[in-house]
Amino acid sequence: MSLSKVYDFSLYTPNYYAKGFLAGGVCCSVTHGGAVPIDVVKTRMQLEPALAELGMVGAARSIVKEGGAGALTAGLAPTAFGYLLQGSFKFGGFEFFKVNLAETYGDQAAWGNRFMLNSVAAACAEFIADLFLCPLEATRIRQVSDAEMASLSLPSAASAILKKDGFVTGFYSGFVPILFKQIPYTIAKFVVQDYAQEQIYNVAAPDRNVSKGGKLGISLTSGTIAGVAAAIISHPADTLLSKMNKSGAGGDGGMFTRMARITSEMGLYNLCTQGLGARCIMVGGLTAGQFAIFDSMLPVMGLEKFHYVDPAAGH
Repeated sequence: MSLSKVYDFSLYTPNYYAKGFLAGGVCCSVTHGGAVPIDVVKTRMQLEPALAELGMVGAARSIVKEGGAGALTAGLAPTAFGYLLQGSFKFGGFEFFKVNLAETYGDQAAWGNRFMLNSVAAACAEFIADLFLCPLEATRIRQVSDAEMASLSLPSAASAILKKDGFVTGFYSGFVPILFKQIPYTIAKFVVQDYAQEQIYNVAAPDRNVSKGGKLGISLTSGTIAGVAAAIISHPADTLLSKMNKSGAGGDGGMFTRMARITSEMGLYNLCTQGLGARCIMVGGLTAGQFAIFDSMLPVMGLEKFHYVDPAAGH
């Protein structure tokens, strides 16, 4: 039984976490699904240097000219389904680990170590989420980069990859890059958003007594800040992931051998910057939308999201 003086841990039941999983799945599926055209442009810019030189708008025009407007929706099914699963485990898992770590540490220690606890919670949740996301992300990238794959349904494309490359090579050759991409991304996303939200509330409403519109605005603002920070931190691994899932990229050999070859071929600067502008726009908007949806869905379902409280302040 918790002896907390500032938290009522009896509120954080399996029902709380289940609804967190639901809200997380919805917010990630809706936002990533809606951003597929931007993601297609970003991914193609990462894979094709000629498109990268055109800039985001020029690359989009070139893709539409070559493949029609439908080319911008390539990979929509694996994206929506993949992020439904990943978002459930990311947001729901983050709430689970965050609440339980806070209870384990105690009131004062949880407050003093809140950014470290958020980092651990985010990393644990993301690792589990990526086990489910990786096969669908591999399918999405193959559909974006291969016109033949783009014409197939999600099950058909996945079946073709499995038949050609096998389960591990076909679906998990990008697992290490996706961890390098997603874990720093998710840590930055939750830690920066939590810090930005905390600072905005400290200035605008220290008692957190704001209208629904005010809460939505704070979620959007803090989410945008977090998204841009997370995009910059995780971009090199995102580029590497896109390359790893492109058929033939990096030549033959094991995962780390191919990663080393791709890094050498591209150069560190290009790895860090190619397609970065498009990704900052996309991820900034995605993250803002995710936190806005998640933070709006929980109250509708009768829940208040857990947030750290300073025991000395008592609010």
